[in-house]
Amino acid sequence: MYRITKEFHFSASHQLIGLSENHPCARLHGHNYIVEIELQSEELNSVGFVRDYHELAPLKSYIDDTLDHRHLNDILGDANVTAEHLAKHLFDWCQSRWDEVSAVRISETPKTWAEYRP
Repeated sequence: MYRITKEFHFSASHQLIGLSENHPCARLHGHNYIVEIELQSEELNSVGFVRDYHELAPLKSYIDDTLDHRHLNDILGDANVTAEHLAKHLFDWCQSRWDEVSAVRISETPKTWAEYRP
């Protein structure tokens, strides 16, 4: 199995509802997010790629135009926008465009990652 990954960055705010008042994530706050998309294939295309990285430009545009410097609760609805929910949202967005997408990982801090992999 061949696997490739590409990383994207954006900054946004969110707020998690239902946590105790003294939990820091219950307050409106923001992160410098890292998004990592993984694609896999058992075979390479005629050029030798799983997929050309340049073909992932629409994801950068989506992130820049829809998520960057936004309040994620407004963008993704009333649900708590956890890193897990964001990973699933971006996985679904990517999977509808590229069959080879196998996982999306989200980092909110340098030491934390959430991943959606079906």
